[in-house]
Amino acid sequence: MTVMFDTNVVLDVLLAREPHRAAAARLMDAVVRGRLGGLVCATMLATALYVVRRQVGAAKAHYAVAELLATFEVAPVDGHILALASASTFGDFEDTVLHEAAVAAGADCIVTRDLADVGGARIPVHAPERLVAILAPELGAHDE
Repeated sequence: MTVMFDTNVVLDVLLAREPHRAAAARLMDAVVRGRLGGLVCATMLATALYVVRRQVGAAKAHYAVAELLATFEVAPVDGHILALASASTFGDFEDTVLHEAAVAAGADCIVTRDLADVGGARIPVHAPERLVAILAPELGAHDE
């Protein structure tokens, strides 16, 4: 299964944001261990770099983005994806871009904490805790 990770889920891990970190980390760990395919949206990388840099500094932010690039596939965002997103009726443009990039890249689902902003999605959208519960057998053991 290939999962598109929303910005908020990735930032929960990078910034150790409680109480959301544990489920997000479990899913990201599954990508690292090859139990899940992981996708991030190209636009998310710029956002993550900006947010992480402001909170913990440039060196840690650049390291985090390098780790993301080494771990995840990147779903491209081009004019076609942006045109699809701009024509959508989703409530949030950033989430619409993520959704369109996920669909184009062949993701099986999206994991996000912004469930309200992706009504009408063409692929399943799950909160991290729910996706961990669904995928528990595939995720295997996890040491915190």
